[in-house]
Amino acid sequence: MATTAMDRWLPGIRVARGYRRAWLWPDIRAGIVVTALLIPAGMGYARVAGLPPETGLYATIVPLVVYALVGPSRILVLGPDSALAPIIAASILPLAAGDGARAVALAGLLSILVGAFMLLGGILRLGFVTDLLSKPVRVGYLNAIALVVIASQLPKLLGVPVDADAWWDELAATARGLAGGDATGVAASMGLASLAVILVLRRLRSPVPGVLVAVVIATLATWALGLADELTVVGALPSGLPAPALGGLTGGDAVRLLAPAAGIALVAFTDSAVLSRALAARRGETVSGSAELSGIGIANIAGGALGGFAVSASSSRTPVAEQAGSRTQLTGVVGAALIVVFILLVPGLTAYLPDATLAAVVIAAVVGLIDAPALARLWRMNRLDAALSLAASAGVLIFGVLEGIVVAIVLSLLAFVDRSWRPYRAELGRVRGLRGYHDLSRYPERGERLPGIVLVRFDAPLFFANGEVFNDWVRSRVAAAGPDVTTVVLAAEPITGVDTTAIDQLVELDDYLQAHGVRLVFAEMKDPVVDQLRRYGMADRFTPDRFWPTVGAAVDDLTGTLRGDLEGTRWDDAAGAARDEDDPAG
Repeated sequence: MATTAMDRWLPGIRVARGYRRAWLWPDIRAGIVVTALLIPAGMGYARVAGLPPETGLYATIVPLVVYALVGPSRILVLGPDSALAPIIAASILPLAAGDGARAVALAGLLSILVGAFMLLGGILRLGFVTDLLSKPVRVGYLNAIALVVIASQLPKLLGVPVDADAWWDELAATARGLAGGDATGVAASMGLASLAVILVLRRLRSPVPGVLVAVVIATLATWALGLADELTVVGALPSGLPAPALGGLTGGDAVRLLAPAAGIALVAFTDSAVLSRALAARRGETVSGSAELSGIGIANIAGGALGGFAVSASSSRTPVAEQAGSRTQLTGVVGAALIVVFILLVPGLTAYLPDATLAAVVIAAVVGLIDAPALARLWRMNRLDAALSLAASAGVLIFGVLEGIVVAIVLSLLAFVDRSWRPYRAELGRVRGLRGYHDLSRYPERGERLPGIVLVRFDAPLFFANGEVFNDWVRSRVAAAGPDVTTVVLAAEPITGVDTTAIDQLVELDDYLQAHGVRLVFAEMKDPVVDQLRRYGMADRFTPDRFWPTVGAAVDDLTGTLRGDLEGTRWDDAAGAARDEDDPAG
């Protein structure tokens, strides 16, 4: 079936045309199951974002329906997210100044801006921007976000009255309240019991979501025991459908929300893309990162326009839908429809839902963001990555969730620069009986330098940050080789580019070597890099006779002899040598 423009922009239509009757009940069943999580999670994350609980439901209904039409993934479940909610709160609450209606309007505007950034990124095919947050930095960022959210929910969980903004003030105030006996025993009991039910049933892999069990039991207990006067409860929801709530906004509000919107768009898409790719690979499907970016962007624009706030793919609700047998986006549509039924027919059910239980729902969700095993693995594998992860956590905890995004991006970029600035570099030589030329540091006893030749490899593009490092290192290798050196051969295959700063260092190195009677030549340099040198006006300096297609060809030509130590080399020796050449460390 040919792919049309409508299929590209509305993948849901293509799925609907090929829909199979056998998928219907699995999709409906999965929609029913996932709704049990969508309702309490939506209300809980709305509270974390500083918004009325019904906005969390609106932010679930609209994006689910819209994404079913425009989203490329057949199984992704969109909704309010624990990682985004604190960022939304930090963005809108200072501007709202205590005005609830204005906070809702600002949240809607922020969602529209987030969606616009994502849609623009999808149109421009900027799916690669997720690489701005490396895995270690993302782990550290989410660990800190989880701690911030837990600190914000502890007072509600334990029934301690707290009036604080910073997470450390909330923790300190909670501790003082507990020590001073300010905690409400009923609220604390309800909250801790709800949290225990959720975590225990999750641990037991219960087919019935622990969140649903905790919410139902807490609501029934509050109603049956008449605890509504002793507990803070969510209250009845307004009976109404999602509608525009953007009144009272100004152009200045949009300007002030641009930077937070860009950060939220990056975080939302990074997590959504990782989840989408993992699920697609497991199902034998392929999802375009740019199409995903556009789909989630359009869903956010629609949600923000109709009373919601910024959302992303849910790493907790999506796997539930998959395990329940979801086949297509119809699962999300069923979930959205059931939430509408809930709002229209039984909005009063939440009149007896304790805030402490809602706090337990949020805490149980964000506990899943804390990935201590990943941090431990990073520490064993790469101490620098572990340090970056801890620094990202510190950025959030010290400077705040919004500033933490900037810290995370800067740390990721610094990590890239550091690795490119100090890449692996090796002096190569001959190892008797092995084909090719190998890192001498890996063969301290069998390796030998080539007479009169220094053979070097630099495993990174040459650019402004490492040009001088390259220059100094090659000089040091020539000095170490002694006065008989006549040629430096640069095994240039790993060098994928040379910028205008590094070319100056390359010219300086060439001049230095010429002054000492040494000629610089290149082997295996990629054609695009050779083209770069020509564009920089280097064709007269680096003439064709200074380039060889392979290191072996260069050495054979420079020495005037062919290797005679390879006769009788076994195939497994040659294979071992090939593996050594493929090893970036050797």
